[in-house]
Amino acid sequence: MESNKIKDFLENNAIIILLFALVVYVGLTQDGFLTMTNFFNIASNVSPRFLIALGVSGCLITKGTDLSAGRLVGLGGVLSCTLLQRVDYADKFFPNLPELPIIVVFLAVILLTGFFGLLNGIVISYLNVPPFLTTLGMQTIVYGINLVYSGATPLGGLRRDYTQIASAGINIGLPQPIKYLLIIAVVVGVFFWFLYNKTRHGKYMYAIGGNEHAAEVSGVNTVAAKLRIYSLAGVMYGFAGFLLAAKSGGASVNLGLGYELEAIAACTIGGVSTTGGIGTVPGILLGVLVFELLKTCMQFLRIDTSWQYIVQGLVIIIAVALDIRKYTAKK
Repeated sequence: MESNKIKDFLENNAIIILLFALVVYVGLTQDGFLTMTNFFNIASNVSPRFLIALGVSGCLITKGTDLSAGRLVGLGGVLSCTLLQRVDYADKFFPNLPELPIIVVFLAVILLTGFFGLLNGIVISYLNVPPFLTTLGMQTIVYGINLVYSGATPLGGLRRDYTQIASAGINIGLPQPIKYLLIIAVVVGVFFWFLYNKTRHGKYMYAIGGNEHAAEVSGVNTVAAKLRIYSLAGVMYGFAGFLLAAKSGGASVNLGLGYELEAIAACTIGGVSTTGGIGTVPGILLGVLVFELLKTCMQFLRIDTSWQYIVQGLVIIIAVALDIRKYTAKK
């Protein structure tokens, strides 16, 4: 009996255990890995990706998905950059645009990406188009809109008060300040934990993922719930794009490319089941952290970028395969 529990634990957490072993190996063999500077760099990279994964998680928990996430991140980043360039920047996208309040631009970004999320929800809920196909189509539409809007022009010359959202932080006596990016991620994570565990919305979400027909019979308005889930997902992608553009000091239409796959993999590694009804916010954070540590380890080991993509793809496939195996074993 005890051996079966150990076997189940090893099978259910195989990827996390292997990556933990990799982190230990890299930490012992590579200078600079186990340092506060590297820790803060990883935290800065994890923060916006955590927001994307939180957005995707609601879709996965209800047996859906969202392949438009990365392109909506890119749209959010590009829109932010076009509206928050310095007034004196020579190659300004809108030459006569006055300096806009950052909060106004932020609200405009999340409202736009939230609108596209709402469209996803409408097509999925009312037209009964599978989430995979709906969001795949939306991915292409959003990319086209971004190309038309920006003309595929790389954008820079951002205002300092905007970029400081990602670069500045609060000094509490550590070697580096606690960046606002990390603080934002913690606050949003707490909000989602409360939303998933303490509200009717969260209960409905898990009920839909467990058995949508049973949820409807129990009085759950599944259509309204899905509209909220996909709209909130869109808001989170815009939020992440806003932060990523500030962190990068610029943006192009390729910002966020492939991030939806990273987010799905991170959620799956963190225990969000692709078969629906299961997932926690701490697990999602763990999954994002594990995936980011994998990339950082490969960089420290000087593995060629091409091979890094292959390894990440394998991790995605293995994570989903293990999740499906757990589901079939329970049936």
